[in-house]
Amino acid sequence: MTDSSDKISISVPIDDDLDKVPEDGGDEIDVLAQELATIRQSAKKIAIIGSRNLTITHQQIIEMLSTTLVKAGNTIVTSGGSQGTNAAAIRGAMKANPDKLTIILPQTIGQQPSDVQDQLIGVKNIVEHPDRSMMTLADASRICNREIVDDCQQLICFLSHDSNTLHKAVEYAQESHKIITVFYLD
Repeated sequence: MTDSSDKISISVPIDDDLDKVPEDGGDEIDVLAQELATIRQSAKKIAIIGSRNLTITHQQIIEMLSTTLVKAGNTIVTSGGSQGTNAAAIRGAMKANPDKLTIILPQTIGQQPSDVQDQLIGVKNIVEHPDRSMMTLADASRICNREIVDDCQQLICFLSHDSNTLHKAVEYAQESHKIITVFYLD
């Protein structure tokens, strides 16, 4: 036998205006519509950035991904790098179509190590920043990552959980309403 005081009552408010969009929610709908339109685009500018400390297997996967994305008509945007994510993205894009690669450097080509300079031979679309030549590489890289995010519609990032600079780039991409794919390496 149950007591009527043991019954739970749930009341659902009924509002005639449930399917009206609140006036302050219009911006959110516009952002969602923009994101959906970007997802549906057949060719995008896709940024690939990430850690320099990668296994050979990870580098090969990133290189294949970059090649495939370019062959599908996308443009890859990345930064210079003699090893790791950026270098693999560059190799992959160069194999598929060098015209579909944009490299945004944190500083100048002359400030890059010789192996990076060698890798940049044949790349047509390189953006240098001599105005950052007196900055530390870490500071210039943070600014560069923001510039890369600004120049793309989608971000693919390979990082470790303790990669502070890359986490900040991902957060900036979220704030900028970019499509984001994050691969954690640890």
